[in-house]
Amino acid sequence: MDIKTILQSQYQATLEMLKNAIEQCPESIWADPETKNKFWHIAFHGLFFTHFYLHPTEGGFVPWEKHRDIVSLSPSDDPAAVQPYSQAELLEYLAFCQQQVREKVTAADLEAESGFHWLPFTALEKHLYNIRHTQLHTGELCERLGQAGIDIDWVGRGEV
Repeated sequence: MDIKTILQSQYQATLEMLKNAIEQCPESIWADPETKNKFWHIAFHGLFFTHFYLHPTEGGFVPWEKHRDIVSLSPSDDPAAVQPYSQAELLEYLAFCQQQVREKVTAADLEAESGFHWLPFTALEKHLYNIRHTQLHTGELCERLGQAGIDIDWVGRGEV
């Protein structure tokens, strides 16, 4: 198995776990007014950066067609004033990201620079960094669901 196939498999496994978390999230948790970091926003943040860092360069990034500029909400932002993405919308974005993994990783020059000046390493390491970031937030969401008695199964390998 070659490195690009391995990367795609691990991206897809991470995205499948995120998909399961989004699908199983009850409405009461999705935009719970009692939580500072909304479930839907953490899911969107993870998907946005998965999509963003799949690109060879920052300048080459093309946002998803339903993108809204809410990647980072500052403490001064009123979270109640931000229209949440629906589960259906984020599942659509997730499917888009899954396709982007197939296209972008296949075309990637893994020995090139990351293409992002704040990531001083190769494109290969950028992809590992990206998978770790997405899995971090997926784990955060799985933990939140687990506290509500909803278990999300671990996915070890994704379909390439």
